[in-house]
Amino acid sequence: MHNWFECKIQYEKMSPDDGKQKKSTDTYLVDALSFTEAEARLIKEVTPYMTGDFTVANLKRSKIYEIFDSPEGDRWFRAKVLFIILDEEKGVEKKVPSNMLIQASDIQTALVRLTEGMKGTMSDYEIASICDTPILDIYPYGTDALGGKEDSTEN
Repeated sequence: MHNWFECKIQYEKMSPDDGKQKKSTDTYLVDALSFTEAEARLIKEVTPYMTGDFTVANLKRSKIYEIFDSPEGDRWFRAKVLFIILDEEKGVEKKVPSNMLIQASDIQTALVRLTEGMKGTMSDYEIASICDTPILDIYPYGTDALGGKEDSTEN
């Protein structure tokens, strides 16, 4: 089971319009056991791509049920999926929300990828919403469905 953290990196970059330095914030999703580990893993992952100083500006837990990645997608979309469950004691249907991330190039492709990914699901469900996220990249642990590599943070 993944334990996801949404992490924000704040740094200064040069504006292509006027050449001035301006503050910028990028968002990443990191799989980690704790806030401390999430921060350490994020710093390790982004350091090779950063020039100059940067800080981890924000860390928060993110409840992600499943991730559908795609090499041709360049953006991440968050989908709220409602699983329909029958409460046998009360005899009523309950809708249990789950957040999922889909990597796609646009919202229509994200909907198609989500629908394809949910085909094998035995439960009834409804797609409540799909929206764009500021997430630039995802850093999962180990080898998994996302094609991640073994983490080498252990000493």
